[in-house]
Amino acid sequence: MVITGFLGDTFAASRLLKFSTDSLFVPIAHSHRIFIHVRGPNGFICNTMMRAHVRRNRPEQALLVYTLMRDGDVAADTYTYPILLQSCSQRLAEVEGKLIHGQVIKVGFDSDVYVGNTLINMYAVCGCLGDARKVFDESCALDSVSWNSMLAGYVSSGHLEEAAKVFDEMPERDLVSWSALVSCYEQNEMYDEALRKFKEMVVDGVLVDEVVLITVLSACTHLVVGMTGQLIHALAIKAGIELYINLQNALIHMYLRCGEVEKARSLFDSMPQRDTVSWSVLISGYAQRDRFADALALFQNMQLEGIQPDETILVSVISACTHLSALDQGAWIHAYIRKKQMKVNVILGTTLIDMYMKFGSVPNAMEVFRAMEEKGVSTWNALILGLAMNGFVKESLATFSEMKECSIVPNEITFLAVLGACRHMGLVEEGRRHFDAMSRKHGIEPTIKHYGCMVDLLGRAGKLTEAEELIANMPVPPDVSTWGALLGACKKHGDNVMGERVGRKLVDLQPEHDGFHVLLSNIYASKGSWDNVHEIRGMMRQHGVIKTPGCSMIEVKGTIHEFLAGDKTHPQSEDIEKMLDDMAKKLKMEGYAPDTREVLLDIDEEDKETTLFRHSEKIAIAFGLLTIDAPTPIRIMKNLRICNDCHMAAKLISRAYDREIVVRDRHRFHHFKQGSCSCLDYW
Repeated sequence: MVITGFLGDTFAASRLLKFSTDSLFVPIAHSHRIFIHVRGPNGFICNTMMRAHVRRNRPEQALLVYTLMRDGDVAADTYTYPILLQSCSQRLAEVEGKLIHGQVIKVGFDSDVYVGNTLINMYAVCGCLGDARKVFDESCALDSVSWNSMLAGYVSSGHLEEAAKVFDEMPERDLVSWSALVSCYEQNEMYDEALRKFKEMVVDGVLVDEVVLITVLSACTHLVVGMTGQLIHALAIKAGIELYINLQNALIHMYLRCGEVEKARSLFDSMPQRDTVSWSVLISGYAQRDRFADALALFQNMQLEGIQPDETILVSVISACTHLSALDQGAWIHAYIRKKQMKVNVILGTTLIDMYMKFGSVPNAMEVFRAMEEKGVSTWNALILGLAMNGFVKESLATFSEMKECSIVPNEITFLAVLGACRHMGLVEEGRRHFDAMSRKHGIEPTIKHYGCMVDLLGRAGKLTEAEELIANMPVPPDVSTWGALLGACKKHGDNVMGERVGRKLVDLQPEHDGFHVLLSNIYASKGSWDNVHEIRGMMRQHGVIKTPGCSMIEVKGTIHEFLAGDKTHPQSEDIEKMLDDMAKKLKMEGYAPDTREVLLDIDEEDKETTLFRHSEKIAIAFGLLTIDAPTPIRIMKNLRICNDCHMAAKLISRAYDREIVVRDRHRFHHFKQGSCSCLDYW
């Protein structure tokens, strides 16, 4: 057309430009070059080019074309101004929109319903609802678009009463109207009202679409009404729209939230196609429902299908690795993040720090922290708490000081971490100072958890009377955890009189709690009060209380191995038994003497020694020595507190075998190296 000169023909040029702008595979810049080469473009050509810029999200270019149009004395028509108003809506350009409104009035196009509707929409989008309503009220011709535009404006700005009033005044309501009002109730967390309006919509015979169903499913999810959600699912099938991927994702989320995990998985498996959200919803749902193994397995399937995970998925999977004690898999995910050069934001970075700290991998956690460009208060909290748990109390408190120097405002969780650091090393005076500073300097009133930390701190330091007095003077009623901390301190320091009194109180308060029964039973056993021991065990049987068995987990080559006390079910049990015998010989050479006080049973000393040497952590250590080559640390996770005897044995084993052993019990980490522990025997 350039060669033949047909580009100079207005009609031919308009057809070429129309084809070019309608074809998404043609770059908008190419279409604009065609427009520039047209001699004497008319209104249709200018409108075509402006509309193309608006559709391609280049609203500022549309206004430039309009400027060229006016400079060339090309007359605007009723199609021109709606395009310009749409460009103003995209940029929230209220001032320019009002100028165009003035031109509309000047040329007499304000009576055009199409122009009026775009004016209402422009003002509503820009938040000028008064101006939008004025245009609406002064319009001599209103159609369904006018009403819906006004309704949408009130809905998007949260003006619920005005939106409901407009809806009630509408001469006729269509799917857009009903959807807008249902969405308004849902956005304002009035989920029951959203469901009620949706029911009226269905009764009114309005055909539903996937957009309104997604809104209603969100209401079902928040209200946790699975039966209603299933009816919505049936309605989607009846309407023939159940295969829309966003709708299916909303259904999976609803089923998971309502506890219908298998229905969610069945729907996921039947999806003809899935996007990242589909995988994210199910993996996150598994993690939130403590089905961590399922979350990891699904993530592995996702990798096989070549789907790149987003931040939400990675956070859920890292959390699953943490709960499953799967350090190798967690480290692999971290390596994947680095390989893909993914941005580690606050949430993802904090989750990584938390994972490494809970595996005792302090250097890796510190590396993540230092590399993060942006750190939130949760990031600092994870570091402070993690350092304290791993025995780096001095570094933990120094990090708290650094946090304040960086103008990061501490919160309640920060002080729980700081008090926890003081608790791990018996820093009573430092703990008191931080506890007082909470309200005095930072305006944070201590909660029951903060008081519980102080009771534990005082109790561990042997200040049992002061701890009991603190409980008596607390401004909030003490919970069982606070009393439990005092009971544990009584057991540690041998105050059987207070321990018996507190233990009886706890057993009465929470008769189903196994730990309190066991502690009280141990106190009686240490006194040789076997009648009282049998009484407590009888109470446990009466209430159906079963003592939680000691369990230790260890990861070897990506596989988690779990051991119970006295466990002989492992496929390598014969090799483990041989290693246990070898450990026993080396321990005796190191001067080890079993602490039979830990076996509070009415049996002879020889049997007590045998029982001690079959504790789950010792079995896990034996398996680690067999399967994990030096210098890789042997990492063990235990569900209960490590006992005194196992603690002593682990110290000596670390020296006898020249191996680093890391044990995480329910309270903290113990890093055993060359016969010493990071806790300095204070735990």
